[in-house]
Amino acid sequence: MKKRERLSASVDADLLAIGRDAVAEGRTGSLSAWVNDALLLKAEHDRRMKALDAFLDAYEAEHGDITQDEIDAATRNFRSRATVVRSPPAHPAITEPGRLESDS
Repeated sequence: MKKRERLSASVDADLLAIGRDAVAEGRTGSLSAWVNDALLLKAEHDRRMKALDAFLDAYEAEHGDITQDEIDAATRNFRSRATVVRSPPAHPAITEPGRLESDS
């Protein structure tokens, strides 16, 4: 069994409401489990971003800096091949990824 520690933290009310909704809908067993999942996702994201930074540093060391023109060309290329699918936010408090209405 994993060791657990108690934590006291201040959390945005909008985020707590989302977590409580997940519990009420049966998508997670408890608010603590939901917070643990969120922290794990954040840790995994940070690990991937660190790996991406290392990859880009190595790539640029070998091939030179990636220019804004190259980024713009790649963006145009990807957008020209994209299929746009839009759906409403999963929770009314979320306006865009990583941003809450209270951030406005």
